[in-house]
Amino acid sequence: QVQLVESGGGLVQAGGSLRLSCAASGRTVSRYTMAWFRQAPGKEREFVAAISWSDSTYYADYVKGRFTIYRDNAKNTVYLQMNSLKPEDTAVYYCAAPALPVVGDPKAINEYDYWGQGTQVTVSS
Repeated sequence: QVQLVESGGGLVQAGGSLRLSCAASGRTVSRYTMAWFRQAPGKEREFVAAISWSDSTYYADYVKGRFTIYRDNAKNTVYLQMNSLKPEDTAVYYCAAPALPVVGDPKAINEYDYWGQGTQVTVSS
């Protein structure tokens, strides 16, 4: 059974930084594309970043240059380093993993089958 547990969210001022962690069990993160999505109140869940088994990375335009996705294979954990945070980054952030290797668009939400419980990120102005 695949379990994803996010941590690292919190309250930060605009311009600050946070690092989110996604600890995986039942899934070797180095063998699959892993992704982060976020959902703000009243909005649909949206793509943030993904990292493939071959270390290719993908970012949404609104976080490119500010966020970095990477993984620690020894810890079976995926991270999202978030810098220069803005109030519009406020959302619940979710880690996601596919049941099968992603062959389509790694930014597409329907490629992912397993989700963590989410971690709240709040950026104050």
